[in-house]
This record gives sequence, C-alpha cells and structure tokens, in this order.
Amino acid sequence: MKVLAAMSGGVDSAVAAARAVAAGHDVTGVHLALARNPQTYRSGARGCCTLEDSRDARRAADVIGIPFYVWDMADRFHEDVVDDFVAEYAAGRTPNPCLRCNEKIKFEAVLDRAVALGFDAVVTGHHARLGPDGLLRRSVDTAKDQSYVLAVLRRDQLDRSMFPLGDSTKAQVREEAARGGLAVADKPDSHDICFIADGDTRRFLADRLGETPGDIVDATSGAVVGAHTGAYAYTVGQRRGLALGVPAPDGRPRYVLSITPKTNTVTVGPAEALEVSTVDAERPVWTAGPLPTAPVECEVQLRAHGSVVPATVTLDGDTLRAELRRPMRGVAAGQAIVAYRPDPAGDIVLGSATIR
Repeated sequence: MKVLAAMSGGVDSAVAAARAVAAGHDVTGVHLALARNPQTYRSGARGCCTLEDSRDARRAADVIGIPFYVWDMADRFHEDVVDDFVAEYAAGRTPNPCLRCNEKIKFEAVLDRAVALGFDAVVTGHHARLGPDGLLRRSVDTAKDQSYVLAVLRRDQLDRSMFPLGDSTKAQVREEAARGGLAVADKPDSHDICFIADGDTRRFLADRLGETPGDIVDATSGAVVGAHTGAYAYTVGQRRGLALGVPAPDGRPRYVLSITPKTNTVTVGPAEALEVSTVDAERPVWTAGPLPTAPVECEVQLRAHGSVVPATVTLDGDTLRAELRRPMRGVAAGQAIVAYRPDPAGDIVLGSATIR
C-alpha cells in the first residue's frame, strides 16, 4: 500500500515508519508544523511542536530511506485544538487536547489530505492495536496504551489507519530504534500539553481569558470560604492550590466539586461528594459497529490513564449514559468516556463520548 507516515520527531513514529517500510509498503514521511511560532511552544524534548523535532523527524526519514515533507497545519491546529482548549476551560470544562488533536488534526485534516493525494492509509506511532477484525484494541504495553485518545475516531478513519507499535512495549521500540541506527532511540518522551511553553496551564489560560475574580463556596454550608482569580484555573477533583481561608469544621480536606462559569463560582466539599454513579455524555462515536439499540455491558474509562469500572451503557440519540457499578470520583465534564469490552486478545474499544 501507499502510506503516509506521520513523523513527530520522536522514537515511536520513527519506528512505526520503519516497520511500515519493512512490511513492504510505499512510505512517505510527513512532519506536522503545528506552531505558528515554534519558539512559543515547548522546547527540547518536552513537546512535539519544535524545530528540533522537525529536524529529528527529517534525520529519521533519511536513515529509513523515505521521502520526507513538512506540512504547515499551524492555523488549523490553533483553531481546532488551542482555541477549543481555551473555550472549554472558559465554559467550566476540562478538555483533553491530545484527543482533540487526534480527532481534528491527525485523523481528519491529515488523513483527508493524504487520501486526496492518493495515499491508502496513514501510519502513526500510537501505542494501540487494530486487530484482523479491524477493531481498535489496547496496546500490549498497558502503561503506554493510547487507545483512550484514539477512541474518538470513526470507523472509516480507522479503516485507513495503521498502528504498527501496538504489539510492542516501549522498551522494545527503543531497542529496535537503536538497532536501526535511529538517533531518536534515547530521546525522552514528550510530557504535559505540547502547546503550553512552560507547562503553566493556569498562566496560559489567564493570559487569554484575563483575571475574573470570584468566590469559592462550601457545598455543605453555602458559605464563602475563599476567592479565586479565574474559575478556569480549577478542575473537578482538585485538592491542591485552593488556598481556602476558612477550614472545614471537621478539619478534613476539601475538593473542587463543580465550576459554574455563569456565576463565576467554584464549589468545594468533602471527597465523598465527588462520587458519581451515572455519567451522561454527548457526541458519541461507536467504532465497533452500528450504534447499539440495547444496553451494553462493558467497562468504561473516564480519563486518560484512569482505572476502568464496569458499567451499563445506553445510547439514545446524541446522548450516551453510563450507569457505573461502583461510584467514581473526579469525573470532569469535557473529558472522554471510553467504553471497552474485555477480550482475551486485548480489550476492544467500543466507542466514546464527551462527558457532559
């Protein structure tokens, strides 16, 4: 097949491209330039939007022996990922920008362009698997599994995707890169949010949304127990950094229970008040087949790298509802809920939706 390898400049995407070549495919590498000004995004090995990463990707393509191009998608990335990130926080939600980047950039903008140029598929270095049945599954390396952030993809997008690393651990990928002479073999993984230059999310949001002082209110008494300079700086389940001026009567720690942009209020309370047993979500994508008409018994994951919980999932129009078998804490609107079906060959991704 004629495939386009998305090369971030890291070890995973380089080995994925090399494996595609070894499998006999006609491979072309492409690096996505996502920063309008590369100096405003992360530097060094902490991100995926730097000039260094572009050069690392080009060197890897040279070693592998494939054509290489850079595609400027900075404006699309800014509109669909960065602006969305800011707007979601302003609305009191907690977005996952990696999930949005996969949905809007890597497997919409890039895949659409690749198909228009005559490519059959896009290959990436994500740690996930596509089985012979075409179903998306967890990686064998559960610590690096990225199926959660890929669960937003539609069936037709998965049909044109390749994830060669899903059957390998990260250690095996690095060893293979070293054997292949790839200089990125020991390059550290990227961390945090790639477009926040110093890792300070609160300052990043404040620079764009401004300071909007408001009250922090105790859910039990209704009393004002603190103040904030922007409700967007908080997320459900947060404990640290609340700077509450009035301690709880029982001396127990308090957590963020909800954020209400309309009144600019952050509500706090005890840990047990975080527990939820029913989760409603919107914009469901069911990758395992047609949308089910009957309740589905499965497991759900409510945040990246979070634990799973057994649940009954029901879909009704544009709403997915999950009845959890045991209460979960820290469930934040804006995150994804991903449904999995346990399977001996690896957990199967059934579908996902955005928590409302």
